[in-house]
Amino acid sequence: MKLFVGLGNPGAGYAHNRHNVGFMAVDAIAGAHGFTPWRAKFQAELAEGRLGLEKVLLLKPQTYMNLSGDAVQAAMAFYKLVPADVVVFHDELDLPPERVRVKTGGGHAGHNGLRSIAGHIGPEFVRVRLGIGHPGDKRLVTNYVLGDFARQEAGWVENLMTGVAAGAPKLADGDAPGFLTDLARHLPQPKEKPAKAKPAREPKAAAAPAAPAEPEPVDERSPLEKLADRFR
Repeated sequence: MKLFVGLGNPGAGYAHNRHNVGFMAVDAIAGAHGFTPWRAKFQAELAEGRLGLEKVLLLKPQTYMNLSGDAVQAAMAFYKLVPADVVVFHDELDLPPERVRVKTGGGHAGHNGLRSIAGHIGPEFVRVRLGIGHPGDKRLVTNYVLGDFARQEAGWVENLMTGVAAGAPKLADGDAPGFLTDLARHLPQPKEKPAKAKPAREPKAAAAPAAPAEPEPVDERSPLEKLADRFR
């Protein structure tokens, strides 16, 4: 059994925030794979279903981000799970939009949801880092992550969620590379830069034909005259 946790803040006012992309990811998985309706349990919303051969629980903590670990720990204790069974979907400032990385363990990089979970169960759980980009100025981060995705971002967010749902069975099976491959099929591929054409070589100038050799003058003197000239 796996526990897939989406991080976000509860309430309609936060629903479209960049900080709630983890909630969006588990919602997409639930919708694409026919999970049960969400129900309240463990200070969270819980849905159950299967991904491939694996039974999977989807969890959306309703405690606000900085107390997410309370719900995760309660669910783990009830189902007798270990940290390696837990997969957490969360927003990642250090990745550009549409970029996704999967890692096990590590720090929380200031993310309050990860900080809370690690404080309750330790750091050795799987993280699916969903890139949202950085505003470029540290002072703008709070308003940025708690702000809604812009209208022009709707396309890539939808593609990303579709990709996450498509790759989820591989993730449940522990195949992170397979998950990323399936996800990538739903994202636009970077265009290859056209190869630069090599400049055409100028033809080498043909060598000028050699001037015809002038014939040596014929010496018409008699042998006696030639001999006489040697002693002059």
